[in-house]
Amino acid sequence: MRRRRTVGAVAAAAALAVGLAACGGGDSSSDESDGNGGSEPAFSAATEGIVNPSDAKGGTLRYANEGEWDSLDPGDTYYGYSWNFANAYYARKLVTFKNAPGAEGGTVVPDLATSLGESSDDAKTWTYTLKDGVKFEDGTAITSADIKYAVERSLDKETFPHGPTYFNDFLDGVKDGFSVYKGDTLDSIETPDDKTIVFHLNQPFSGFDYFAGLPATAPVPKDSDTGSKYKNEVVSSGPYKFSDVQDGKSYTLVRNDQWDPATDQVRPALPDQIEVALNVQKEDLDQRLMSGDLDVAVTQLGVGSAARAQVLADPEQKKLADSAPINRTWFTSINSEVAPFDKLECRQAVIYAADRTGYQTAFGGEIGGGDVATALLPQTIPGTTKIDPYPVSAPTGDEAKAKEALAACGQPNGFETSYSFRAERPAEKAAAESMQQSLAKVGIKVTLKPYPQDDYFSLYAGKPSFAKKEGLGLMANGWAADWPDGYGFLAQLVDSRVIRETGGASNLSVRDPEIDKMIDAAVNETDETKRQQAWADIDAKTMEGAWVYPGVWAKVLLYRPETLTNVYVSSGYDGYDYAALGVAQD
Repeated sequence: MRRRRTVGAVAAAAALAVGLAACGGGDSSSDESDGNGGSEPAFSAATEGIVNPSDAKGGTLRYANEGEWDSLDPGDTYYGYSWNFANAYYARKLVTFKNAPGAEGGTVVPDLATSLGESSDDAKTWTYTLKDGVKFEDGTAITSADIKYAVERSLDKETFPHGPTYFNDFLDGVKDGFSVYKGDTLDSIETPDDKTIVFHLNQPFSGFDYFAGLPATAPVPKDSDTGSKYKNEVVSSGPYKFSDVQDGKSYTLVRNDQWDPATDQVRPALPDQIEVALNVQKEDLDQRLMSGDLDVAVTQLGVGSAARAQVLADPEQKKLADSAPINRTWFTSINSEVAPFDKLECRQAVIYAADRTGYQTAFGGEIGGGDVATALLPQTIPGTTKIDPYPVSAPTGDEAKAKEALAACGQPNGFETSYSFRAERPAEKAAAESMQQSLAKVGIKVTLKPYPQDDYFSLYAGKPSFAKKEGLGLMANGWAADWPDGYGFLAQLVDSRVIRETGGASNLSVRDPEIDKMIDAAVNETDETKRQQAWADIDAKTMEGAWVYPGVWAKVLLYRPETLTNVYVSSGYDGYDYAALGVAQD
């Protein structure tokens, strides 16, 4: 389990104030207003406003996923697209993000609760009151006990390894190995009546509303909980419920007649039905999307290379695309647990030898992939300044510096290692192949090893013993900020205390006690300017240790068919807001 971090109230307040307002942008030169607060289809129009605004209800909204879901269980998921999808359709929470485009979409608003949290005890105690009339799909009233149980069950990281551990870290009295399935309960979550829930923290945290907006606060009826199997039997609290779950094939959701729109100011619930196809080959998915056979690529990773070229070359297709900069970095973790990467210079050799433009091209180039990164922190994070601690003689790599580093670490002739990536993600495969080719030039022989995306962090790359046994010296990785400040982006990536043998951590490689100490100091810094500088220093320290090859500061080239309505990029989700979407009616 994770060790506890010390987080100060002022640092948390800054995270709350910043929200997720860094998303947006793109080329708006071709935007055209429709005169109704929306935008006509034009390139990147959805990064500036609402495209095809409509309040028409009906029809079927069709999604597709290149692979498997990490989990439909709200307490066991950490992919951004999964949070977006669950929030939109079946998992209401205490609070959530506002149904609005751009930076406004990063604003936290009440959902199941009547208001944002009321704090006391210097922000160590947070109280929420539930709305009247909120129900599960079977008509049973949702109570505070259902939310308490949902949060408690999510603390069991052996049963639910995918989800974040913020509640484990900040709720008072959470012991290692806590599990409701072993009879554990938590005194630090109180439910004095059916409408009131009170959270007691082990330290002040002014940004607790962000935690209250995590999927783990989606209520779970205790009598319906089946542990790890609940992902196939989720009981809905939102406007839709599951009518069919075909594991590995598809999901279907239909309207939940127990959902009361009068209690929900976030979800217009326009479609009559939601369909999701799983394990759809990427190229096929793109073509189906562009032909109108699908409405949304659910992972929001952007169209693949072949479709991207097609879209950008055709003005009629290009006007249906959005180049959206996001708070994400695509990078490669360099695993010091696998020799010879236990030596700093061997890790540095990888960074020097890597073909930066080849890596960028793998993710889609400048428009569809992003900018070449020289450190982990995206340039969209407030207070970030660009650093380049490993300047190279050419963007295709610096063989001379790489060979000098290899000689310094005792491997002048190179060595062999393995590189893991998610099998369903062609961009990660292409980036791995680019690295394989560029590292071969300096004598580093790389074997590529694909693993399924749904368990990539829990069973494979993210499980330290497996990664070491399989010799995974290099591991494809990527991260979008939980919220855009230094803590919201870096903490889960560079704090060694989040790494656990049970798997699930996003930090695959950074093991530096000095960085851990810097994190603790940064989150307790009261001066905003100094705090931002502290996170920049942590970023620089991470690069000094060559724990990662930084890769690409991300953009995605998203595609929206003409039949899709109410389309906009929300900073709350680093992509389209699924709760708003509808389909045009004939």
